[in-house]
Amino acid sequence: MPLFFNFIQLRFLDIIDILLVATLLYYIYKLIRGTAAINIFIGIVMIYGVWQLTKALDMLMLSTILGEFIGVGMFALIVVFQQEIRKFLLMVGSTNIKSRKRFLSQLKFLRDNEAEIATNVAAIIKACENMSISLTGALIIIKRNTSLDFVKNSGDHMNVEINVPILESIFYKNSPLHDGALIIEENQIIATRVIIPVSGDINIPARFGLRHRAAISITQKTDALALIVSEETGQISYINNGEFVPYKTPKALIEQLNKDLS
Repeated sequence: MPLFFNFIQLRFLDIIDILLVATLLYYIYKLIRGTAAINIFIGIVMIYGVWQLTKALDMLMLSTILGEFIGVGMFALIVVFQQEIRKFLLMVGSTNIKSRKRFLSQLKFLRDNEAEIATNVAAIIKACENMSISLTGALIIIKRNTSLDFVKNSGDHMNVEINVPILESIFYKNSPLHDGALIIEENQIIATRVIIPVSGDINIPARFGLRHRAAISITQKTDALALIVSEETGQISYINNGEFVPYKTPKALIEQLNKDLS
């Protein structure tokens, strides 16, 4: 073996270690994909890779500088990734067995994404389009990994399969169930009239009301997705990770939702 590679001595446990780290990095990437934090994450991975390379090549000065930077930077990361760390810990510590199984399934690199999507996204978007035309306000929360029991228990429990007429009837203006949020898990409506706590530090334009603030709040605290139909304008908004996700057509929105649920 060439002298340049003499420092590489791989054991079986080293291979397992590399695979576990790669799996962890992959899951972290999926957790922050589509957010502003993704650029910070990629930058950190690149700096760490350069640091390890300089250590392996005995470039003492550069490796020392990068090592000090990474050591101090760990404290800054806790602040920068506060929301992501919170979501990660919520998913790991969830007492919901079904959520744990889905959490573990996220760690698989190779899987059939389409086969795992149980939620009837097309029916949800069709109902939102109909409510948009009639200016019917709606707030729909779609659960992913994080348990939503802490808000679900504030509403009325249901166990109804998703379909367009049911969704429209729940949010009909004279319906006793139209106030509050609706929570969807898999392909079931599991709760209506749910009260979503709103954080006081949310800054959004004045044209957006309480539904939008509630959607931003719940998607910041958990990995849930939110759809809002404005009662004033009929606009359909999609929020993921506390941010408005732009889309051009209902078909594009369906594709984006399926991607985020996969």
